[in-house]
Amino acid sequence: MIGPAGIRAALPHRYPMLLVDRILSAGADEIRSVKAVTLNEPWYGRLGAEPAEADFAYPDFLLLESWTQTAGLLATRSDEGSAAGRTMLFGSLRDVQFHRQVFPGDVLEHHVRLQRAVNDTLVLEGVSRAGDRPVLTIGSVTVAFRPQEQLDPEHAARNSAPLTGSRPGDTS
Repeated sequence: MIGPAGIRAALPHRYPMLLVDRILSAGADEIRSVKAVTLNEPWYGRLGAEPAEADFAYPDFLLLESWTQTAGLLATRSDEGSAAGRTMLFGSLRDVQFHRQVFPGDVLEHHVRLQRAVNDTLVLEGVSRAGDRPVLTIGSVTVAFRPQEQLDPEHAARNSAPLTGSRPGDTS
């Protein structure tokens, strides 16, 4: 089992967008994680004094984001640690189905499985459940790793420049 410290070490996300609480199991081609939905999350702060029950539904895009963070954890494991210096890109979500809404108190279990890998591109699939009931199904998502210097050459050059002790804008 991988806890919060291991998740934070593997993902760049931070509060309030780190949406995976714990990894239950992780192998080379499959991973299971948990996300507990609570009323204390920042997106519920916008609710007025007397919200309707439907207002408490967890946003679908956050459910999808939580699942894809779990997929990202599997992708970095499947990439055998060679993700250093590379950026993970998600694309081509297919056959996405939202089965029912999620509410505070639900504990989500995300299951992600590797369908296939070709070089630095992976195709993943999976499901999210609240208890025994599916809440989200992903037919496939494509994940690709690309060198950071190809995506942002200026930023990569700044990060690889030797430190001189001066600050940006110093002319001395």
